[in-house]
Parts: sequence; C-alpha cells; structure tokens
Amino acid sequence: MKLSAKRSPSVLCVALNPAIDQTIEVAGMRVGEVNRAQRAQQDAGGKGVNVASCLADHGVEVAVTGLLGRANAGLFEALFTTKQISNECVYLDGLTRINTKLVDPQKGETTDINLPGPQLSAAGMADCLRDILAVVERNAASLSWLVLSGSLPPGWPADTYATLIQQAHAYGMRVMVDTSGPALGAALLAGPDIIKPNRDELGAHLGRRLVTQEETAAAARELLDAQPMLSLIVVSMGHEGALFITREAVVHAHPLPVKPLSSVGAGDAMVAGIVAAQLEALNLPDCARLATAFAAGKLERLGAHLPDARRVRELALQVQLDNK
Repeated sequence: MKLSAKRSPSVLCVALNPAIDQTIEVAGMRVGEVNRAQRAQQDAGGKGVNVASCLADHGVEVAVTGLLGRANAGLFEALFTTKQISNECVYLDGLTRINTKLVDPQKGETTDINLPGPQLSAAGMADCLRDILAVVERNAASLSWLVLSGSLPPGWPADTYATLIQQAHAYGMRVMVDTSGPALGAALLAGPDIIKPNRDELGAHLGRRLVTQEETAAAARELLDAQPMLSLIVVSMGHEGALFITREAVVHAHPLPVKPLSSVGAGDAMVAGIVAAQLEALNLPDCARLATAFAAGKLERLGAHLPDARRVRELALQVQLDNK
C-alpha cells in the first residue's frame, strides 16, 4: 500500500472496482459513422473514487481504499495528492480498467462503455478483502462513515459489502451503500444506515416494477419496515429528481435546471452530498437540498468534481422540494 497523505479521515470510501474514465466529447454523435471529438480527458474514477473526490472538494477529510493496478496507478495517485485524499489502496499487478464515456453536449447524452474489473482467484480475493478490513481497523478511531459504492469485481462474493458493514458497525461507524443486485441484497442483511438505489434498482430488489413516485415511496417505506437498521433511503429517478425517505417523512427534490456538461459521476456526487449532510447533521429537507446541489454542481463539469463551496450553497438554495 502507498499513502499519499498522513491525515485523519472521517469518511472511508471503498472502491473495489475503480476505473480510469476516458471522457470524449462529440457534438452530434452519429453511431456507425466517423465522428470528430471536440476534446477528451482522462480521470481517475469508479464510484468510490468519485464519491471521495466530491467529498474532498467539499472540504471533508476522506480516504479511499480499494484495488488499483500498479501499471496505471499514476492518475489515481495524482488525484489523491491534489485533493489531499488519503490513499489506502491495495495495489495489484497489471492495469486498472479503463471505461470510455462518449459525451454529446448537443443531445445532453452520455454513452458508457465499461470494462470488467480484475479477475482474481478465491485466495487473491480473500487476501485483498483482509487488507481492506485492516484499513478499516487502522483508521477506526477517526472514521464516522464507511461508503460502499459500485459493483463488485468479477467473481467476488455477494456478501463482500456485508462483511465490511459488520466490521464498520463493530467500530461504531455508520455505513452508506450504493450498489445493486445480489450485492445490495446481501448488504441489506447486514443493516446499512443509508442506501441510494435508483428506482429500477429498488424495484429489482423488491421484485416489481416501480413507475410512479407514490409506488417508489411506498416501496422504500416497505424496505424501511423490513430493515430496522436503515434510517434513510434515497431513490434517484433521473429527470424526476430524487426521493428522500425516512420512516417519518418523504421529501421530493426536483432536479436543478443546469446545463449538463457530463452526467458521469452525478449519482456519486449525490452520494457524497448525502454523506456531507450527515456530517453536518442537517435535517431531511436540507440534506435533500445539499445532495441535489452536489449532483447539479457536478453536472456542470467534466469528471467527478464539484464547483467551489459558494456555488454549491447557491445551488442548494435553489432546490425545489415537495413533501409527499
């Protein structure tokens, strides 16, 4: 492992499946034809890294642990150094995966081409998980939140996140989970504090299609009733915004009318905003405003980066809320 900064993080983001996001901007992209790109950039990404990047932009002391390929770790190390993110990653031989994002600013669309993560033997996975659990233990004295984001790498046990949740709770941390499928189902059995599925992911977990906001809110309430450790479910709904659901209230946050430069990392920015709101002990409406402002602020930029704190606060004040 390599450490980029000696700090005491309050949040640890787990990035088991990080990626280098290669973003290519193509105005009026035409499938099956030759297209000319306006610009391109590469960013250290993957959901856990994106969350940490946005939290660091907001001034939160944050660390990242996960799996990095030694052969192309430089972009990640540069990001961690620039943003003073503590690097607690486990290094593997080979490359970290590269994902391509084709951004069409004319249409406001992003096309993702994502590669799978590293494939390890059962013994290799067990060794990596043991190293990550050691990171949690080593930083336990300062950590308030553990954030588990993204899909698991190929072949990893579905209960990987559940194992991390159990350890985090043993040290008194709270846990935020943003994943789907079997990993979400197993994580819920371990009792995370907050989850942020999108509407399709929530419906898939419950085995039914959710169409209306009322159906979505009722489904989240059903999950809250079944999972006593859960205190908040945030359901993202694309152009409809997001629902913030507790046992006492449901708040609908409308999306802000910003001109999107890239949607890459917008959901991760919302996760970061939710965690930042918990650190600031904000009430539910103000949590919804801040999380929505994080997502909107990121939409204005390429890569998982936020504008300055003043702009984020301005955006938060503009968020329209409804009580459901």
